[in-house]
Amino acid sequence: MTDFAIYPSLNGKAVLVTGGASGIGARIVTAFAEQGARVAFLDRDAEASRDVAARTGAAHRLCDLCDITATQAAIADLASEVGPFAVLVNNAARDDRHDWREVTADYWDERFATNLRHMFFTIQAVARGMIAAGGGSIVNISSNSWWEAVGGLPVYATAKSAVHGLTRSMARELGRHRIRVNTVVPGWVMTERQKELWVTPEALAAHLNRQCLPDPIDPVHVARMVLFLASDDAAMCTANNYMVEAGSI
Repeated sequence: MTDFAIYPSLNGKAVLVTGGASGIGARIVTAFAEQGARVAFLDRDAEASRDVAARTGAAHRLCDLCDITATQAAIADLASEVGPFAVLVNNAARDDRHDWREVTADYWDERFATNLRHMFFTIQAVARGMIAAGGGSIVNISSNSWWEAVGGLPVYATAKSAVHGLTRSMARELGRHRIRVNTVVPGWVMTERQKELWVTPEALAAHLNRQCLPDPIDPVHVARMVLFLASDDAAMCTANNYMVEAGSI
């Protein structure tokens, strides 16, 4: 792997990552730990959480992010352990495939709770501490699935498109407190889950043919963009989208 940058401004910062036990989230947790940050994460997978915590030294709490009361309580508990959060990474999501003809109102609501609603309430939970500290960085993870007009997951794509509205509106709300809010937009990232469920040689070849760059996207590529946006190097970056999709069309 390429030798990557070190961001001195991240050393010692308290960072919260949602969905940090696997996939892109686990790589983000690892990347912040490698920068010397004080990292904490939320996830509902107990075994995977223990593994990531053991490998990185990150604090963690088991939490179903659909339960907002429990989520905000877990955030407060973690903040008492690692300190008020200077960085929030809203990563948790689940891109289950579904047929639009079979979507029920309950499924729609559950998917929005899984992929969007908790992002607002985690921001609400950390913003007061950031305001008191004089600033912070919030990074919301979206998806380019709706930009590419990908089929097979319309509710997920709709929720992910709404992340951009959340980012821009909260950047306006929090900007006067020097809190930056940005969106990272990954393409098709080769996580273990993707490879187990949906990556076939044919599907991957077709996708790479639509990218400007010929190589698969690794979780580390998303993590590196998140680090930049969390760091002081991105001091004047807010309310924007940062694409990590290899030029997918």
